[in-house]
Amino acid sequence: QVQLVESGGGLVQAGESLRLSCAANGRALGIYNWGWFRQAPGKEREFVAAISKSGGTTYYPNNKKGRFTISKDNAKNTVFLQMDRLKPEDTAVYYCNADINIVAVSTTGGSYWGQGTQVTVSS
Repeated sequence: QVQLVESGGGLVQAGESLRLSCAANGRALGIYNWGWFRQAPGKEREFVAAISKSGGTTYYPNNKKGRFTISKDNAKNTVFLQMDRLKPEDTAVYYCNADINIVAVSTTGGSYWGQGTQVTVSS
């Protein structure tokens, strides 16, 4: 059973940066593939970024990196999402996701989810 705990969300102004963290239990980082998703009020959950279990491959919507960067630190059992030049439309609850299948975490989401962390960007 994989347990995920997100942190790092908060209220920021447009143009600022945030780094989200997803702490996992055990040695999950080397076993699973990892993704970040977000869901804004009244909208469907959407894929933000993914990283392979080796850390060697990253995935972004439309294969375009943009303002967000995913990374992981196996020694800290943590996956990160660096978000730069934030915009009000980035306001959402951000979720960490893990799965054995890289396709799952880079599209609609895999088996394991965190509880989410709120990001609010004011204009």
